Amino acid sequence: MKVLVTGGAGYIGSHTVVELINAEYSVVIADDLSNARHEVIDRVQAITGTRPLFYQINCADKRELQTVFTRNEIDAVIHFAGFKAVGESVHKPLQYYRNNLDSTMTLLEVMEEFGCKKFIFSSSATVYGPENPHPYKEEMPAIQSSSPYGWTKVMIERILTDYTTAHPDFCAVLLRYFNPIGAHESGLLGDDPNGIPNNLMPYIARVAAGQLEKLTIFGGDYPTPDGTCQRDYLHVVDLAVGHLKALEYAKSHVGVEAINLGTGNGVSVFELVQAFEKVNNIKLNYIIGPRRDGDLPAFWADATKAKALLGWEATHTIEDMCESAWGFAKNTSL
Repeated sequence: MKVLVTGGAGYIGSHTVVELINAEYSVVIADDLSNARHEVIDRVQAITGTRPLFYQINCADKRELQTVFTRNEIDAVIHFAGFKAVGESVHKPLQYYRNNLDSTMTLLEVMEEFGCKKFIFSSSATVYGPENPHPYKEEMPAIQSSSPYGWTKVMIERILTDYTTAHPDFCAVLLRYFNPIGAHESGLLGDDPNGIPNNLMPYIARVAAGQLEKLTIFGGDYPTPDGTCQRDYLHVVDLAVGHLKALEYAKSHVGVEAINLGTGNGVSVFELVQAFEKVNNIKLNYIIGPRRDGDLPAFWADATKAKALLGWEATHTIEDMCESAWGFAKNTSL
């Protein structure tokens, strides 16, 4: 079975590619490298012994995407490609709507042209928005969001739902994941964004490595036990395995299905910082700054559906996540 992984050179995408190759899938990556590096392909090969086929394209470019499908008999698509920074999206909404929506609709058009009917979508817990109580459950109305980034996820879920209604033989699995952190045990793959990181763990790692002076914790006055935001952090390898399970599910199902991928536990920013310091024996320089646009005080998953439907559950601890993230940072930056 040949799987196209859009955004496959990125953080979550590259870990998923490793799991797919290890499960003996044939993998094709499409990535414009706007927030990834070509050397990731070399690292995937070093880990798996197999080099995935790579196309440096933007998935909103229909002709380039058609070329990929013409040259490869694609059986399924896992769609990661898209801009993903919550705070940035508040200040650049048009950029986010244009990129994330166009790339998905173009991808669906080309899939229809070539008869490809299995689609795994990289959605997000942000679709639950500020009104739903935690833990988030899939049956809650996913019609809200706190940022343009989140609204692109809501809109794409709507597009995929409507498309699947119009094409009853199509399967779309909407994987709503929470906060992936950590890195591959090899130390070769991890979260290494271009420029200043928008996500917490790579920022922590760069401060620990001395590449950045200090960590700014956005907000210390939230209505949480220690005043910092609570999130459902899960190991990126657990998340990658979830995509593999979703692909297996899509082989024998049609229709649209939304599934949370999370641990079911809320961990505060302070707790994560303290766990990183303890497990890696490092003292971090951090300050409390103002709240960040688009952030919610607390949320975590109800992950029972993933276990029931996919046979998936998270297995790594917060300590595992912190240790592996620092292992990758040391391997790539020191």
